Amino acid sequence: MNVLVLNAGSSTLKAQLLDPEKGEPLLSMSVERIGEGGVTHESAVAQVLEKAAAHTVDAVGHRVVHGGERFMGASVIDEATEAAIEACVPLAPLHNPANLAGIRAARRALPNVPHVAVFDTAFHARLPRRAKTYAIDTAVAEKHGLRRYGFHGTSHGYVADLAAKHLGRPLAELRIVSLHLGNGASACAIELGHSTETSMGLTPLEGLVMGTRAGDIDPGALLMLLRAGLSVDELDTLLSKKSGLAGLSGAGNDLRDIERRAAEGDDRCRLAITVYTHRVRKYVGAYAAAMGGLDAVVLTAGIGENSVSMRQRILQRFDFMGLAFDEDRNADARVSHAKPVAEISGASSRVRALVVKTNEELSIGRQTAEVIAQQRPATAKVELAIPIAVSARHLHLDAASFAHLFGADAKPTRHRDISQPGQYACEEKVNLIGPRGRIDGVRLLGPLRSKNQVEVSRTDEFKLGVDAPIRDSGQVGGSAPIILEGPKGTLTLSEGLICAKRHVHMAPEDAKSFGVKDGDEIEVAITGGPRDLVFGDVLVRVSDKYKLEMHIDTDEANAAELNAGTAGELVYTGVDMARGELREKRIHRPAG
Repeated sequence: MNVLVLNAGSSTLKAQLLDPEKGEPLLSMSVERIGEGGVTHESAVAQVLEKAAAHTVDAVGHRVVHGGERFMGASVIDEATEAAIEACVPLAPLHNPANLAGIRAARRALPNVPHVAVFDTAFHARLPRRAKTYAIDTAVAEKHGLRRYGFHGTSHGYVADLAAKHLGRPLAELRIVSLHLGNGASACAIELGHSTETSMGLTPLEGLVMGTRAGDIDPGALLMLLRAGLSVDELDTLLSKKSGLAGLSGAGNDLRDIERRAAEGDDRCRLAITVYTHRVRKYVGAYAAAMGGLDAVVLTAGIGENSVSMRQRILQRFDFMGLAFDEDRNADARVSHAKPVAEISGASSRVRALVVKTNEELSIGRQTAEVIAQQRPATAKVELAIPIAVSARHLHLDAASFAHLFGADAKPTRHRDISQPGQYACEEKVNLIGPRGRIDGVRLLGPLRSKNQVEVSRTDEFKLGVDAPIRDSGQVGGSAPIILEGPKGTLTLSEGLICAKRHVHMAPEDAKSFGVKDGDEIEVAITGGPRDLVFGDVLVRVSDKYKLEMHIDTDEANAAELNAGTAGELVYTGVDMARGELREKRIHRPAG
């Protein structure tokens, strides 16, 4: 399959024709000066297609900067998709109109070829509420759509995938800080395969120091400038085009020029470099803390891939958190599309430091091909209802912990079978004790497991006074601590408390019918109850030991008004009136 990747800007159309499997571009070109001398997006697309005439074009992948809250992944473009992209124009007035112009021109030129939109914001669509919410009046935020979205998602996701492959570990097990350091720059905390924090916010102005953008700045300083007589447009220009490295150095935004002048003694250029690297280091430390640990730091884009000295300044003195920087490896590091990863941490370093070559065009091409491959003919569409079960707080224990809490001679006592074959609720219960409160009577599930795991809802988490991460079952490394109180003793767990990720159990034949596989993430529309609701980021778990059922916690069930009468001690309560429907177009397969 040949995918034509288009990146339409207001004055430039960048194009690359590639085979996503092979990765090598068949054609790369750029049409400049759109809007001048009669050059339009239509004529620019025509020039690209003329150059590509020797090759077939099987699909077109379009870069779109802002997908708002609607798009959690790449999406086939139809009229509804176009309308949704247009609705996001207020969020990205400098980018989305041009992206949309390129889409419309290409769809007119290639009406019989599938077109797919790939969004910069999509990788961050699953940001937890605490990371995407601004601390302002919620009514004001909702009225104006003020929240954090994040950008550079295509790059962050691509390099994280390559880093995981280099480390020989699934991305779903890793905690990575990804640093996209180009003229635009952003940091991203990638926790177990998902973006859980990122430095850019509502717009690309927030966060790191960039080539011409200020990044983080006290809003009070901006109010002072407005009150001093600066117009809104002048302030916009200052923050977007006259700040960052350019504003600090007075020597433009090319790091090579700034470093040369700094070496010659220019104090402004020296300050620009130190402010830039200080900001990046601060984010690395903050994100390691937010994730509860760190496995790797990834540097990419122009500065990250090419500047030996900036990498040294950023990664020095992180020995205290297990990152041993290797000066020689850093000096020798070279990355290319053929050899995209170079390691710059020492052999004994617990936290790995990697330089990774980004390739956003290839990522867009691959996502385009994946979305098209996931489309099934209408005649093959299968309508299957997914039963819903509400999962209340419960825990799993290993044998040693069970003996400590219930006695050396005790055995788990079956209370009743639950929906998944081989699992059962036990008579035994424990009390959970947190810094702020306690929850009594939390039921044990059997049989005993190899790891301790306590699953609670967000409401429970708040009552206990802990910050439990959202995790897949079994992923308890670096999770929250909790004290368990049983009839024979008290046990302090250093980790093990999680908010379990919503998930669907499927047998292999169910997965085949839905066209999904183990580890996929999907959207499920719950209908038939008092309130219809769509749940995104639903993990698919496939095993011949499972039967078809979606598990949500009590908070999520309350949001859908499904379990007003469910008691807290119940483990799994079936909901007869509601069923879930998988939204096939929204399937997301995480890398790794």
